[in-house]
Amino acid sequence: MPALAEAAAVEWLRQAHASSKWTTSVCTGSLLLGAAGILQGKRATSHWILRDMLREFGAEPVAERVVIEGDVITAAGVSAGIDMALMLAAIEAGDAEARTLQLVIEYDPDPPFDSGSLGKADADTQRRATEHMVPGGGNVEVTG
Repeated sequence: MPALAEAAAVEWLRQAHASSKWTTSVCTGSLLLGAAGILQGKRATSHWILRDMLREFGAEPVAERVVIEGDVITAAGVSAGIDMALMLAAIEAGDAEARTLQLVIEYDPDPPFDSGSLGKADADTQRRATEHMVPGGGNVEVTG
């Protein structure tokens, strides 16, 4: 992940976290939080393809859509970012406002297939997804 090598970006995150009310990430953005030392000793999530890398930053990777650890919130894949945003809206403005926002964005998930997580996708779907995401990735071991 090229952004992990961007020392200025990682340092900016470290500094921003020190004064922010909330520090959040969606998908592999949690790796940037990890590189900034923000996830040390915390449970965190990320996209499944790189979630285990969180260990390298002292975090405990978990296969959950949204993880709240104090003032840090991590969301798994891109769609989990909507769940995270609604949870944060509920924390900040109350459940009624979060429900209203959910209706405003017409967020009513009803996916045409039930393969949106490793626990639901069959082995062939997991293999194909890995091949799409990692060149030569058919040999990557996927853990849930």
